[in-house]
Amino acid sequence: MPIDNDTLVREFVEAFNTKNTDRLAPYLHPDVLFHNYGEDEVRGRDAVLRVWKHVFGTFEQVRFETVHQAVNDDVVIAEQVHGLALPGRSPAPVMNMAVYEIRDGKIAAWRDYTNTAYATQLVSG
Repeated sequence: MPIDNDTLVREFVEAFNTKNTDRLAPYLHPDVLFHNYGEDEVRGRDAVLRVWKHVFGTFEQVRFETVHQAVNDDVVIAEQVHGLALPGRSPAPVMNMAVYEIRDGKIAAWRDYTNTAYATQLVSG
């Protein structure tokens, strides 16, 4: 039995805390489109997983938390805190708003909205 969209996205966000792209893969549609504003769009599950493999290798700590989440059919909007820590540094609490579009029980589109300049300042200390 498929899980509801609220649970799907909550489990996906929790999977980031493992820093293991194999845990992210089952939630992503093969043709997923990921757009982290301030960066180029990334299309396809394998390409998105490569992005996150690099992120996981760069940061000593990755801790994502959902603050609020709203679901309307196949669209999920989530306010999140991304705790990111470079080696030897304390985690920076980066506020993020994410929009997920679900198709066939998988995340088919994912857009992250954050203030990238402020996030970079927080992470680099």
